[in-house]
Amino acid sequence: MKVKEKTFKTIDEQIEILLEKGLIIDDIEYAKSVLLRENYFFLMGYRHLFLKSEKERYFITNTNFRELYAMFNFDRQLRNIIFKNILIVENNAKSIFSYELSKKYGIKEKNYLNPKNFNQDPQRRRQVQDLIKKMQRQIRVNGGQHSATMHFIDKYGYVPLWIVVKVLSFGIVSELFTILKSEDQKEIADIYKISAENLVIYLPILANFRNLCAHEDILYNHKSQRIISNTKFHYLLNIPKMNGEYIYGKDDLFALIIILKQMLREEQFRLLLNEISYEIDVLDGKLVHIKIDKVLDSIGFPKNYKNLTRMDV
Repeated sequence: MKVKEKTFKTIDEQIEILLEKGLIIDDIEYAKSVLLRENYFFLMGYRHLFLKSEKERYFITNTNFRELYAMFNFDRQLRNIIFKNILIVENNAKSIFSYELSKKYGIKEKNYLNPKNFNQDPQRRRQVQDLIKKMQRQIRVNGGQHSATMHFIDKYGYVPLWIVVKVLSFGIVSELFTILKSEDQKEIADIYKISAENLVIYLPILANFRNLCAHEDILYNHKSQRIISNTKFHYLLNIPKMNGEYIYGKDDLFALIIILKQMLREEQFRLLLNEISYEIDVLDGKLVHIKIDKVLDSIGFPKNYKNLTRMDV
């Protein structure tokens, strides 16, 4: 069956579509301004919470445009909070990686990028070679735009790893951990008091959410491709199970929160959760036709999520 092609819709036509689907718009000019600035497609990414059903695809009776936009803005604030905290973890990880690897293998590129320093498993050889090339390429391309790297190249003829990490993407750094020797993985993981096996999973999840936030994609119901292992936090929060698996905190936003619980300092994590709690309260005050519990379910937050701040890592 041939797929119907999408056609351009004017703002007036977009308003008409929303009205036909049962959305209440009490200020047409305000709605037009929002649609022009925020993009109809991205705003409609939040409609699922307000639909009678996915099959019927009409808005719950009397749902107001302002409720839909409130959800859009809640997700934006959530992104900003999550993003700045992932950046803290990213900076911490880069600092720890560069310190530990420089201490063991040396500070020059020929030392810390020596293939012998990485996992020697024959099945990893291609990955090691490819990642070294990626790192060298990022040093070449991004290094020329960074004053610190230029300074070291001009003055010393090389760039130490603690400077190089500033120009490496978090995705590259997370992949770097996967090709380290097991003893190096353990030494780094021990600093976080996390198993190396868990950190291998945590880092790409963090990188994935980081990129999502940086590009202003929809965050609240995002699911990662990787699933984190069960933790004591799942148990202590008494998260319900379905078919033997926890329904929250495995591949959703709450899984990321559990990761951040383990990788941020205690005071940083407390501030993170307080900021999220505030935004949830603000949204709750703006919702009329759905309950905040429906939003919490979509983002994978158990109702007692605040208890996480009182739990020891």
